[in-house]
Amino acid sequence: MGVLALVDIFNEIYEVIKDAETVAKAFNIQPFDIYFLGGSACILGKYTTRATKDIDFIDIGYSASLGKVFAIFKDYDMLEYESTLLSPKFKERAKKINDFEYLNVYVLSKEDIIVSKVIRLEQKDIEDINTMIESCDKQLILSIIDEVISRNDLFDSKKQGFIANLSKFKELYNV
Repeated sequence: MGVLALVDIFNEIYEVIKDAETVAKAFNIQPFDIYFLGGSACILGKYTTRATKDIDFIDIGYSASLGKVFAIFKDYDMLEYESTLLSPKFKERAKKINDFEYLNVYVLSKEDIIVSKVIRLEQKDIEDINTMIESCDKQLILSIIDEVISRNDLFDSKKQGFIANLSKFKELYNV
């Protein structure tokens, strides 16, 4: 993927979020936090060069009134916290994107994104992890793994799938 195409995708995601801010203001919706993960977070955080326009964010208990704002994202996934492999401390490590004036836009840390990808470990996940792992704190990754495993509110099927892939992940990345 060329740098120009990546810049275009970054700009496209960026502009969609700017449009969401405009809609929120127009409908007098109070500013709110939004935590991106997956491909959109990797692009916004400049963590990877794999092109994706997927917009994934975490449902942190949004009200139905925000549907007007989220509709701007068109094709998006609002991921339930209970079914997403996240540490309860993900917000503490999230990186705020300060370019936005109205919405509080965050991307998850590289380490949190990597741990969230362990459940699938599909080729695109492995490519993303390969790009990010060298600049990550592996001790932090281990701590996040422990935090995820200790969650009582995580769907059991998700926890079991995560645990099943841990040994492969640890072997691949010497974690």
